[in-house]
Amino acid sequence: MRFPSLVKELAEFFRSRSGEAYLVGGAVRDALLGHEPEDIDLAVSEDAYTVACSIADTLGGHCFRLHEDPQIARAVLSGGEWSGNVDIVTIQDGIERDMLRRDFTVNAMALPIDAASSVDIDAQILDGCGGLADLRSGIIRMVSIGALDEDCVRLMRGARLAVQFGFSLESETAASISARASLISDASQERVRDELMRILRMPDARAGIRLLDELGLLCRILPELAEAKGVTQPKEHYWDVFDHLVEAVGWVDAMFHDDTDESVLSMMPRFEGLSDYYGGEVGVGFDRLTYLKLAALLHDIAKPATKTIEASGRIRFLGHHTEGEVIAREIMKRLRFGRRGVDHVAGMVRYHLRPRQMAEKGKLPTKRALYRYYRDVGDVALDTLYLNTADYLAARGPMLEQEDWKGHCDLIRHILKAGNATGSRNSRDSVKSLPKLVSGYDIIDRFALAPGRTIGELLEEVKEAQASGEVSTREQALELVRTSLERGGNGA
Repeated sequence: MRFPSLVKELAEFFRSRSGEAYLVGGAVRDALLGHEPEDIDLAVSEDAYTVACSIADTLGGHCFRLHEDPQIARAVLSGGEWSGNVDIVTIQDGIERDMLRRDFTVNAMALPIDAASSVDIDAQILDGCGGLADLRSGIIRMVSIGALDEDCVRLMRGARLAVQFGFSLESETAASISARASLISDASQERVRDELMRILRMPDARAGIRLLDELGLLCRILPELAEAKGVTQPKEHYWDVFDHLVEAVGWVDAMFHDDTDESVLSMMPRFEGLSDYYGGEVGVGFDRLTYLKLAALLHDIAKPATKTIEASGRIRFLGHHTEGEVIAREIMKRLRFGRRGVDHVAGMVRYHLRPRQMAEKGKLPTKRALYRYYRDVGDVALDTLYLNTADYLAARGPMLEQEDWKGHCDLIRHILKAGNATGSRNSRDSVKSLPKLVSGYDIIDRFALAPGRTIGELLEEVKEAQASGEVSTREQALELVRTSLERGGNGA
């Protein structure tokens, strides 16, 4: 078993106190699986908040109560070799009976903290629910039906644990979750959001989304997705809208986890620092890659509402990207994402078509088109390139043709290079670094214009021409303004 060094420090901490202390839940489960737990869960016979404060004072950190329950507290440690959360709950009816109230058997094991360094740990685990056997058999089994009724977010957690560890949901557990799927609508939106994002954070998020759907949970969480089921698409698409969205999530995962030479993704353009970039946090504790997968799940969310069929039989989804932005914002706000997260996903949904619209098929975008892309798409410009690629792969499915795929990769590589992505954390750096050739005052003085929106439009026209290499001096910029005014452009 692998316990972090903190467990030894905690064992030493509790030796000086009276009462009992047990490692419980995920800490025991992960250690049995050979994984070092990210967080530590403890059950103690003392007041949880008092213990949390003492741990924080002793090991360095701060503490607070969790939820409204006075018997659950958290110590956030940051002063030693190990940084993370220690969640503490007060034992109510004895450790064995308390374990019977937990969600799943693999989470219902307890280990006396002073036994964590024992040679024969298995023999000292308190396992009244059969969690050890289920762990070895690869099964996620509910402790009781009452455990699911007590906290409906556990319905989602069961699916997450199954996919996270590559386990199967025990049949009665799966049936009980499905029978209670409607209860998830009454759950705290913040907790639903976090559980959904934890599923998307996994390397096989597509399997997690599929399992949520099989259990009847997905369209309770995101009812907008129900409208996408069975919505056919043009012949260029292998999947209907719903399956396309789920497959797009899978392709995002593949782009970041499949690096074999035989994979079609070996051609996929990447940039230096990609892993660090996508590991950067966007909001509510989740990184860019997880938000990219959420955008993949939502990018065509407005297709059902915008679908039309012309007399010729041609299927179209006009405006689905802009309508999709509106719907994505509503979803994100409903799930209590912060403003940055809302803007992040909504921006990708709005612009997900843009990379392949920047030039005719077989051609590369002009410098002006590249400038406009980075100007308009802004902070999600790089993310949108990878969303566009996942969208492309999910559209083609098994119909993917090597030559077309190569052309797509060349396009994305060209856009990445133009954005100065290599070595940069901000795709707009190359745009921002352009030297200023003229100011608004220069234009007003030279052409006797009044201040107003026209001046800003002329300055933007100069910057666009500068980015494309058409002007590089002050006089060239002013000549461009003069020409624009004479032809009745922005200044007319």
